[in-house]
Amino acid sequence: MKQISMLNGEPIKSIVKFSLPIMASSLLQYNYTLVDNILVGRYVSTDALAAVGGVGSINSFIIGAALGLTSGFTIPVAQAFGAKNQEKVNRYAGSSIAVSFLLGLLLVVIAHIISTPLLKLIGTPDEILGLSAAYVNILYFAIPFQMLSNNFTAISRAVGESRKPLFYFIISIFVNFVLDLLFITVFHWSVEGAALATLISHITAAVLTGNYILRHNKSINISKENLKPDIKTALAQLKLGIPVSLQFTVTSIGSMFLQSAVNSFGTATIAGFTAAGRVENLANIPLSGLSVGTQTFVGQNYGAGNYDRIVKSVKKIFILNILLSLVLSGALLSVGMPIVRLFMTEPDKEVLFAAHKYLIATAECFSLVAVLFVLRNTLQGLGFTYANAVAGAGELIGRIAIALIFTPLIGFNAVCYAAPAAWLLADLPLAIIYLKKQKKFKALALAEENKKCSLSDENGLNL
Repeated sequence: MKQISMLNGEPIKSIVKFSLPIMASSLLQYNYTLVDNILVGRYVSTDALAAVGGVGSINSFIIGAALGLTSGFTIPVAQAFGAKNQEKVNRYAGSSIAVSFLLGLLLVVIAHIISTPLLKLIGTPDEILGLSAAYVNILYFAIPFQMLSNNFTAISRAVGESRKPLFYFIISIFVNFVLDLLFITVFHWSVEGAALATLISHITAAVLTGNYILRHNKSINISKENLKPDIKTALAQLKLGIPVSLQFTVTSIGSMFLQSAVNSFGTATIAGFTAAGRVENLANIPLSGLSVGTQTFVGQNYGAGNYDRIVKSVKKIFILNILLSLVLSGALLSVGMPIVRLFMTEPDKEVLFAAHKYLIATAECFSLVAVLFVLRNTLQGLGFTYANAVAGAGELIGRIAIALIFTPLIGFNAVCYAAPAAWLLADLPLAIIYLKKQKKFKALALAEENKKCSLSDENGLNL
């Protein structure tokens, strides 16, 4: 399959073309959670939906942090590819695979130790605690495979191929859907069936994407030697990955505080919050996909020294993502609630009320997350991953403030505006950091242009 050039041609066209398969892949990946939630809500119970949804913040804390590491690991791959250094491409890609899997195995053990205490810590209602624990105890065995499939996909994107992984995710989602139907509606395995279906589908995705990267991607030639963990290379990648992971971690801690606040309102509100959150995440996918495409574009052009191309293109992506967010805000208001109703067989007024309030608050402030995605991924592509930890701290402050201060005063309305508050507090420091880096790149671009002019003048004199 033809790879998309990010180093020449019309930048926005290339980024959009590159990003479309990413959006589709993200949508398919998200279906792991969405299908689980819908089938559990419709065919098991509202309590089961609340149980599966109530573990979301803990999953983000454990799994999100792990996937953040893999995101950082593959930044050097894109930069080496842009610099046309094949040896480094192979070495960084191989190292990221080995380290991802080993970390995944370690996280399985950690996740099983801390999950139940964390569920109790955030005030999970007694009536759904057992269901939540049963769900995650199976689900967390998927962590190594999820890390591998995401890492393989990120490697493929780093070298300009975003379309091929899409086909593998289509297969894995089909596996998840069929097994969900079989385990939940036929075998009546409740939340355990949903978790098992997700586990098997993640294994499927890891096998398929891994086979492509290791055997069929012509831009990468990973040897057995490359797959051996190299301390120096691994440390260099961890240096980039840890700040990204830290951003997920601190954001997730804020989400756990917020989930604790939501849990205080009871099972019906938890279910409504869960359903509306899933709809919001659907709307996030186009914004996130375009931004991930920007990360690859920035990484490759940074490696190639195309500084002026980065500055001009990122400015256009900002505008495009904000316009897209306005369209998606309209979609949240118009079709958000019909999607929420898919999560239940019988309408529950309390569930629907909570979901409706959440969707309105999100739609009103959706441009804030559009800006956040572009800033975060642009800085990641440049290798300035520490900025993500700064943004994560802003999100943490926003969510904790809402959970501990404003929720007791205002009630559930405060919870609904927690995400917009977190986005704003993350946007501000990232914008400051990017503007500083932008000045540097403009200076480098000017210096490069002056150098070219000088060489051109010298050649003219020589003639």
